[in-house]
Amino acid sequence: MNSHELFKLINQCVDELDFITARRYMEDNIDVVKANKHHLQRNAQDLFEFVLNSDGKRLTQVEIKVIHAINEYAVHFNIRSFKSIVKEHAGLVSREDTLTYLNQDARALLESMHILPSSDDVS
Repeated sequence: MNSHELFKLINQCVDELDFITARRYMEDNIDVVKANKHHLQRNAQDLFEFVLNSDGKRLTQVEIKVIHAINEYAVHFNIRSFKSIVKEHAGLVSREDTLTYLNQDARALLESMHILPSSDDVS
């Protein structure tokens, strides 16, 4: 596929709100798109900026399931299981992008365990 067809497909996908396919085209042809991003429509350019800034640090399916389990254990106040899963996945819990997916109960427990700084310390 030549670059003209690529940009046409990306713009078409964005117009149809098929962001997953558009993103896949962008990631697969990142050098071509970066060099000629002026051929993208405005919404497609915004999506491309997001792709460039994401640094490939997306959560995997397993990580999402672990976060869901952490949230569930916190909601049901299952401290033993909560501590166990946090200990097993300390790297995941300490990642900055993970914090947005934790519910208030999980954050409160992590703050009480001194794994996260308390919200009072941040202010």
